[in-house]
Amino acid sequence: MASFDRLADWVALVDLLYPERDAADWDATGLQVGDPSDSVSRVLVCLDATDATLDEAARQGCELVLTHHPLLFRPLAALTPRTAAGRVALHAARQGISVLAAHTNLDAAADGTTAPIVEALGMVDARPLVPQGGRAPRPVKLVTFVPAADTTAVLAALSAAGAGVIGEYDQCSFRVAGTGTFRPSEVANPTAGERGRLNEEAEDRLEVVVPPHRLEAVVDALVGAHPYEEVAYDLYPLLAPPAGAHGPGLGRVGDLREPTALRALVDRLATALPAPFLRVAGDLDRRIRRVAACGGAGDSLIDAAVAAGAELYVTGDLRHHPVLDALTMGLAVIDAGHAATEAAALPALRATLAQAASVNGLSATLVASSLPTEPWVAHTPPEAPATEGLR
Repeated sequence: MASFDRLADWVALVDLLYPERDAADWDATGLQVGDPSDSVSRVLVCLDATDATLDEAARQGCELVLTHHPLLFRPLAALTPRTAAGRVALHAARQGISVLAAHTNLDAAADGTTAPIVEALGMVDARPLVPQGGRAPRPVKLVTFVPAADTTAVLAALSAAGAGVIGEYDQCSFRVAGTGTFRPSEVANPTAGERGRLNEEAEDRLEVVVPPHRLEAVVDALVGAHPYEEVAYDLYPLLAPPAGAHGPGLGRVGDLREPTALRALVDRLATALPAPFLRVAGDLDRRIRRVAACGGAGDSLIDAAVAAGAELYVTGDLRHHPVLDALTMGLAVIDAGHAATEAAALPALRATLAQAASVNGLSATLVASSLPTEPWVAHTPPEAPATEGLR
């Protein structure tokens, strides 16, 4: 008997690997067509959801199309065939095929759409060109002071409210012993010490991290569990850590193992990427060491590439004036095409999803689309016939 997953499980799996919080604010990602309660036994992985890829999904028995480019990028006023997106969405719905998009959230991942360029060029120590740090709310450090005998109980209450979680560990804290001083007024109701005089108490300084969405609950838990009438505590917002090589962010920048002529780098990309043609601007004999890259359409990151000290920038969909600006700033550029730079990442995406699905108990089969959606073709005009006597 065939085994089926729920569509909701696949939506959750993709979000686990490529969180929607890492997507650009303007983007449209996630489930775009389908009912989360639907069953899924086969998933087609593709670059674009088109009529052709939907027909391919139907032939392959796939109930879900996982596409990189969103089908519904802009809101539709009506679901009719009058627009291209409406036509394809209707096609999907009529065939009972769901559409799930992982767009800039996939672009931002270390193993995302820029990874094939990094690998093809042999870039080392590649890091995000535009780090994603700061997009997600940052945690807070809570520091409080507790009588030593009550520290364990207070920590338990804070942990139950959601504090002290670091990765796969909970009840994480730091404490150090010290001495607290206080002088209660005549109307105070101190847990320890005497009114009207300076008192000293052996206390622990207790520190825990708190996710921002649990801050109110954690503070309430602290006040409820702490033995003092007035609870002293500090809240410190934490800075985002450096993105690092594996942190999310658009594009990548890194160095080649040794300076290499630009023409050799063009040849590497022509071999490694499914591009019908490459465009290059710059001195082909120039030796390049530092490279920036961004899969897809990346001319908006030219300034970031210059600021990162790159000598070459590789992306797709480059326009005339941004290329002239890049050359003026000493930056050579290679336009490897929008589709080619992203399609090269799909085999790794399928492999990553297959492994994660197995670990998470999902059984649907992942199928790679065999239909290219690159709209451009290279055209070479025929050689002109030789004309004798031409002067």
